[in-house]
Amino acid sequence: MTERVVLAYSGGLDTSVAIGWIAEETGAEVVAVAIDCGQGGEDLDVVRRRALDCGAVEAVVADARDEFATEYCVPALQANALYMDRYPLVSALSRPLIVKHLADAARYHGATMVAHGCTGKGNDQVRFEAGLAALFPELRVLAPVRDSGMTRDRAIAFAEDRGLPIDVSRKSPYSIDQNLFGRAVETGFLEDIWNGPIEDLYDYTQDPAQESGPDELVITFTAGVPTAVDGRELTPLQAMEEMNRRAGAQGIGRVDMVEDRLVGIKSREVYEAPGAIALITAHQELENVTVERELARYKRGVDQRWGELVYDGLWFSPLKDALQTFVTEANKNVTGDIRMVLHGGRAVVTGRRSEASLYDYGLATYDTGDTYDQSLARGFIDVFGMPAKIAHLRDQRRTR
Repeated sequence: MTERVVLAYSGGLDTSVAIGWIAEETGAEVVAVAIDCGQGGEDLDVVRRRALDCGAVEAVVADARDEFATEYCVPALQANALYMDRYPLVSALSRPLIVKHLADAARYHGATMVAHGCTGKGNDQVRFEAGLAALFPELRVLAPVRDSGMTRDRAIAFAEDRGLPIDVSRKSPYSIDQNLFGRAVETGFLEDIWNGPIEDLYDYTQDPAQESGPDELVITFTAGVPTAVDGRELTPLQAMEEMNRRAGAQGIGRVDMVEDRLVGIKSREVYEAPGAIALITAHQELENVTVERELARYKRGVDQRWGELVYDGLWFSPLKDALQTFVTEANKNVTGDIRMVLHGGRAVVTGRRSEASLYDYGLATYDTGDTYDQSLARGFIDVFGMPAKIAHLRDQRRTR
């Protein structure tokens, strides 16, 4: 019986060429799997037809936008996930979703191998292969671009020699990955980290320097999940789409950074994630109102570790699962409304309200009606500062 390979298929040059390359090198049949994570672009039916025309015995396309929003984007919002305090995990979030569909397709089609189009320099190879090892460890993994030295020139020549239906005449200087949560741009002139980004790089966001009036809105969260904008109930997918549109129109969510890749190198990346940045900003502020101090302090460390695990491709790890349970529990009271003004590249919180609020006006006010017993402060300070005081006195004695 002929072996089958399930290929993570994007419809672009590398993965289209990989269909024929895998068939010639291994003799296996290729099942192409394309996942819609909200990246836009070509219709998936067109992508499916291209895969078949390039030699796939079957092509599977899946609209996973709702799944991506609910099961991947929402947990990232609840964890305020920003790798290195800046990057909202645009690509890292979609990879475990794709891996899950690849594993499901491999079981359904009786495949013994899975293939991807990642290079040997990036994080995605780890995300795909570590995820597959967790979900379907019996599968072998092929990485034609990484393991065969398939350069772009060789891929173009392969496509031309075999008459594959791929437009290879236009070469973008950038490598671009995008989905519902945001957009990532790298390579080209950006590899010189002294070069500033140009406006042509951006697609999800308008130039924040352009004149436009401010946009005020109210975002409603229920247990840390965005459930309405301006009083209109929305699914997580609809909330992300709405915030991408409105925050993007104000130039919010642009990030230009040098980040530490898992594979040991530093890489310059330009991101735009308007909805993600606006929603994380709103969520963080609602947490400030509704989450108890010690829980909030501890959660900040959990949030950072959660983001690192997802960035490193360990979505399906026991530690990430355990941290997710904590994050979900910590969000149970993060319910209420945040008013924001979107303008000039910034999302600024201007109001908060919640029935689960821990803010007590009587304790906080400095005016008449203050219920805080200030006479308790002196004794508290004496006790709180005692360990440092005792240690300081000890050190003075030892230096005499």
